[in-house]
Amino acid sequence: MENIRNWWSDLHYTSAQKRSLLIVAGLVLATSSFFILRTSTPSEAITPPALSVDVAAVDITIDVQGAVAHPGVYKLSIGSRVVDAIKAAGGITKAGDPSDLNQARIIADGEQIYVYAKSGTATNKKAPVKVKPKGSSLVLVNRASAKEFEALDGIGPVLASRIISYRKANGPFATIEDLLKVPGIGEGTLSKFKSKLRV
Repeated sequence: MENIRNWWSDLHYTSAQKRSLLIVAGLVLATSSFFILRTSTPSEAITPPALSVDVAAVDITIDVQGAVAHPGVYKLSIGSRVVDAIKAAGGITKAGDPSDLNQARIIADGEQIYVYAKSGTATNKKAPVKVKPKGSSLVLVNRASAKEFEALDGIGPVLASRIISYRKANGPFATIEDLLKVPGIGEGTLSKFKSKLRV
């Protein structure tokens, strides 16, 4: 600081000239500081243009089949779950069994969701029941009732009753031929319906 004072007093300028020199130096310093601060100011952030989203891109197409009220192809919003697809198809019918479906799973475009029917039921209309002619079905000798035995050729109410009584007294029949032990049944009688019997 002392050296600056000595240098300033040794200058061969008048007092007015020294004041002018200080003013000019101050202006230069102020101008320089202004430009330095301006260039160091961060530039304005550039806002990217907003992306336009195609509405069609947020839809998915799925196929719902099986035991639902209205099987078919449906459009759902992206991120939909299996339960949403089932609702779109009118819900699961009484014949449907949803136990093997994860209804909380998010579905993908083009997927098929199939709701299986409960065991022994049909997904749509009930299958017609075929009526078998009398005596055409197999008769289980250890489970059949007297009426079922009477349906066989050569067996009437009396002989059917004897078979039931013998089974109760002696236990289940081990073979079809054990029926020969029942009073009134011979080999000729047994041969008439043997093919329709099962143990």
